[in-house]
Amino acid sequence: MQITASMVKELRERTGAGMMECKKALVEAGGDMEAAIEQMRKSGAAKAVKKAGRVAAEGQVMVAASEDGRRAAIVEVNCETDFVAKDDNFQGFVRLVADTLVAQAPADVEALMALSTPEGTLEEVRAGLVAKIGENIQVRRFEVINSEGRLGHYLHGTRIGVLVEMNGGNDDLVRDVAMHVAASRPVCVDESQVPQELLEQEKNIFRAQAEESGKPAEIIEKMIGGRIKKYLAEITLVGQPFVKDPDNTVSKLLQDAGAKVNRFVRYEVGEGIEKKVENFAEEVMAQAKGA
Repeated sequence: MQITASMVKELRERTGAGMMECKKALVEAGGDMEAAIEQMRKSGAAKAVKKAGRVAAEGQVMVAASEDGRRAAIVEVNCETDFVAKDDNFQGFVRLVADTLVAQAPADVEALMALSTPEGTLEEVRAGLVAKIGENIQVRRFEVINSEGRLGHYLHGTRIGVLVEMNGGNDDLVRDVAMHVAASRPVCVDESQVPQELLEQEKNIFRAQAEESGKPAEIIEKMIGGRIKKYLAEITLVGQPFVKDPDNTVSKLLQDAGAKVNRFVRYEVGEGIEKKVENFAEEVMAQAKGA
C-alpha cells in the first residue's frame, strides 16, 4: 500500500513521533494506522513518544566548523536533567548533530533529523538514545553560516555558545568578540539591525515616563532622544564597552583592527523554555491533605 504524506502527518499528530519514524512504522504495518501505532508502542521508539511531552530545558550548545573554515554551525540539543547533559552518550549525539550540520547544511530541524549517519538517521539515533537514557531529548534549534570572511566562536562551558562572522581582523579578535557577545548579550550588531517593533516599544515606555515629569513637549522629545541613544548603546554590539577593556567600545576595537562584524548567533541552553520548578515539600503536603 502506498504511504501518503497525509497518513504520515496523521500518525505524527497522534503519536508525537518524528516524520521518518512514522513513515517507517506505516510501511512495516502495510499502511494500517492502528497497527502502526501499536507497533510503535511496543518498540523502543515508543518510549521516546511517551517522553515527548516532558520539558527538556537542560542540554548542551555545540559549535562545529568545516576544515576550510568557510562553514560553521551552532546547535542546541536539550534533555531533561543536568545529569544527562554531562553523559558521554548524550554529548556524543550532540557532536554527531553538529558535524552533520556542517557536512550537509539542512534547511530546518525536520530536514536535519531525516539525514543519514553511519548509525542511521539522526531521528533514529535520537529515539534510540531516548530509549537508552530514559529522558526526552530534542534538537531545538541550529544555524549554519557560510562565509567568505572569518568565522569564529566561543563556548562558555556547554551552556552558552556564540558564533561570529567577521570581515578582516584575525582569529584572536573574532574569538574575543564572540566571548564579549557571550558575556554582554547584545541584541544585534548595530542600530540598523534593531527590530523596529522593539525600538517603538522602548520609545513608548520612555515617553510615558517622561510625560510624568510635566515638562514641555519639546523637552520631552529631547529626553526621549537621549534615552534611546543610551538604550541603543546598551543593546548593540558596537555600542557596548568591550568586556576585556571597558574604557573602549567594541566599535573602537573593530575600527582599530580594520574589521567588521556581519552577524553573530548566541545560544544559551534552555533560554525561553518554561521549566516547571518542583517543590518536594509542597508536593508531600498536598498529597497529605488529599489523603
